[in-house]
Amino acid sequence: MMMAKAQAYAQKAAQAAKVLATLSTAQKNQVLKAMAQKLRQQHQPILKANETDMANGRDKGLSEAMLDRLLLTGPRIDAMADAIDFIAGLEDPVGKLRPVETRPNGLRIEKMRIPLGVVCMIYEARPNVTADAGALCLKSGNGVILRGGREALQSSLAIAAVLQQALVENGVPAEAITVVDDPDRELLLALLKQTDHIDLVIPRGGEGLIRFVTEQSRIPVIQHFKGVCHLYVDKDADLDKAFDILINGKTQRTGVCNALEGLLVHQDVAPAFLPRVAKAFADKGVRVHGDPASCVYFDKAEPMGDDDYGQEYLALEIAVRQVADFEGAIAHIDRFGSQHTEVIVTENAQAAADFQRRVDAAVVMANASSRFSDGGELGLGAEIGISTSKLHAYGPMGLEALTTEKFVVTGVGQVRE
Repeated sequence: MMMAKAQAYAQKAAQAAKVLATLSTAQKNQVLKAMAQKLRQQHQPILKANETDMANGRDKGLSEAMLDRLLLTGPRIDAMADAIDFIAGLEDPVGKLRPVETRPNGLRIEKMRIPLGVVCMIYEARPNVTADAGALCLKSGNGVILRGGREALQSSLAIAAVLQQALVENGVPAEAITVVDDPDRELLLALLKQTDHIDLVIPRGGEGLIRFVTEQSRIPVIQHFKGVCHLYVDKDADLDKAFDILINGKTQRTGVCNALEGLLVHQDVAPAFLPRVAKAFADKGVRVHGDPASCVYFDKAEPMGDDDYGQEYLALEIAVRQVADFEGAIAHIDRFGSQHTEVIVTENAQAAADFQRRVDAAVVMANASSRFSDGGELGLGAEIGISTSKLHAYGPMGLEALTTEKFVVTGVGQVRE
């Protein structure tokens, strides 16, 4: 029964994707603008559905970080609409030709951007994914199947109902944005076997969810297990810049994957920098774990062993460590980073360049907050996910990451000898 239900979802989404592939850029943008307008006009049914999800989430004891991700407000719905409008204004990658070469026999070889087909999004308490993924997949010509967790189900269904109104009114099948209304795990497992109709699976959520999907899927999966992001304060850092970047990265919004989870400080600047950090953390209620040399600067800091780093706290909590030199920072990040986002603060241009070249992460920043590691902030529009694996995308995924390339060969009658 579940296999048949999953197959029906996948087949209908694939049929809708074929319609999307025929739309011009102008037609897709028209649909997107209609989706954004309807979101702004229909706050109430979405907020009402979200109230149900929030109440259920509290009853189930969801963490504050999860509840923050789940919560919708008028401004957050408007922000979803703004993101869709932004996507409508982005250059359409579909159909773009990239010259490769002209062969000696006169064949002109090019590559053309084309949609992937059908994308299956699997996520937890993130109802905004419904709008973000729906808009990005539509603009890139892909159908999308959205399978949210029980926590966000009513919110996701309400958002999708609004988006589907815009689809149908503009002649696009509602199944182009499909929300799975049954959170049964057996149905999820069946969806992960629909290799004939689903081309890519993108899970967004906790590490457990992503590992489960990766292990169970027969379809390629974009992986992003966790965001253990570090800030390294170099010996040549401007400490005012470093302080502002640290406080923003750690405390602006804690329950997100681009928040800072580790602070590395060159031992030469630690005496000048860490007392100031300690006062700010105390004022903001940040819980500190650290090596013995760092703990002396903080009241109630919890000592850490050499093997205890690499935690994703998603809370007002951070690991602090002093390093003897630049190489020590690199070694720590190599061992404990999650290939998400890493930051250096330094006025030494060579050190910044070396850090950006050598650190193995999807986003490597110099003198900027980790909170900018986000599709919208990097100019991609609303991201569909962040990949910390390197095939076929690495880092925040926007429109182009939802396409692939095919060879387009043009001749004048050549035949192979």
